[in-house]
Amino acid sequence: MNRSKNLRLWLVLAVALLLAAGFGWMRFSTPPAPPGNLAGASLGGPFTLTNQDGQTVRDTDFAGRWRLIYFGYGFCPDVCPTDLVLVGRGLQAYEAQDAGRAANVAPIFITIDPERDTPAVLKPFVAAFHPRLVGLTGTPEQIAAVARRFGVYAKRMDTGDPENYLMDHSAMVYLFDPEGKPVAFLPHQGLTAAAVAELLATHVR
Repeated sequence: MNRSKNLRLWLVLAVALLLAAGFGWMRFSTPPAPPGNLAGASLGGPFTLTNQDGQTVRDTDFAGRWRLIYFGYGFCPDVCPTDLVLVGRGLQAYEAQDAGRAANVAPIFITIDPERDTPAVLKPFVAAFHPRLVGLTGTPEQIAAVARRFGVYAKRMDTGDPENYLMDHSAMVYLFDPEGKPVAFLPHQGLTAAAVAELLATHVR
C-alpha cells in the first residue's frame, strides 16, 4: 500500500515539474518573429566591393549577422543624408534597448555613384551617421550588378556640370537576415528613427 502511495506521489511530482518547466519555457522563450514585407522575395545575392578603408569586402563577411542596408550616394543633397541620420538614430535606439542583439546588426551603406564615392570620400561620410556604418563602393560594373540584385533603381541626371551631376534613385532601408535573405524594408516616405528601431526590435532574433 505504501509503495503504491509513493509511486502516485512521485508521478504527481513529475507531472508538476514538467508543467512548471513548460510554463517557464513559455514565459522566457523568445516568440518567433512575424514575416516581414519582403519574406520570400528574391532580392540580394553575392557581391565583392571595397569599404571606406580600401579593403575588399564580400557578402560572406556578413554571414551570421543581420544586415541593415541603404543604397544612396555621398553627394546627395537631401534624401540620403536625411535617411541615414534616421537609420543611425534608429540603430542607436535599438542598441540602448537591446545591446546584445543590436551588436549582431551590421549597418551598411552601398553607393550608387562609384565614380565620385571613393573610399576616401566614403570614410568621413559614413562616420557622420553611425560609428559602425560600413560604406561600400566599387567599379561601375560591380555597383550596377549589386543594384540589380537588390532591386535598386539608379540613374545619372546631368545638370550641365559634369562634376556636379545628380543621381535619381530609389530610397529605402532594407533588412536582411543572417543568411542573407530579405526580411523587410522601410520606404523613404514616412521614415523615422522610431520606425527603424521598431523594425529591428520586431525581426532581429
